Amino acid sequence: MRLLRTEQQLRLFQKISRFMVKEMSLQEVLQGIVSLVVEFTECDSCLVYLRDGEELVLCASNTPHPSTIGKVRLKMSEGLTGWVARERRLLAISREAYKDSRFKSFGDLPEDSFDAFLSAPVIARNRVVGVINVQHRQPHQHTGGEMEVLTTVGEQVGCVLTLARMSAEALETSNHVELVLASGPIQPPR
Repeated sequence: MRLLRTEQQLRLFQKISRFMVKEMSLQEVLQGIVSLVVEFTECDSCLVYLRDGEELVLCASNTPHPSTIGKVRLKMSEGLTGWVARERRLLAISREAYKDSRFKSFGDLPEDSFDAFLSAPVIARNRVVGVINVQHRQPHQHTGGEMEVLTTVGEQVGCVLTLARMSAEALETSNHVELVLASGPIQPPR
């Protein structure tokens, strides 16, 4: 069973990696990643918030929130999502997440009443640039594997965001060898 789950994790990371090399809009990539996370975690909701100054903005969702994409905003000091961004830490709540003192209700989102909550920061170049949330309607004990997967997906989304800032032309004309050599002597990983 563990081997099967490890193979599923590997396939998830491979599929996300392929999104990173395709020419797709950032919105398409984020929606694709959300769909893969939903399939892997069997969650009821997956939301990606990206940082805009001192706010987090809902940018992708598996549930039909067309009117809320780009409009739902949280301050970095608000909610469980803001806490994850501020603290740069994973957060897992297996039941009654809506009773947590850090929880912020939006009133118009069905996720406000979901029981289980798993959230990881989206990291790019060692900076928090967003948060990815996974929620279950019913209580759900998050496994170490699920937590590790969401953390890694958050890191991959951060890489996607960094790559999205590069134009195809800049990528084509970049001297990658010069970039590596200019950064200093190559040190073996520790």
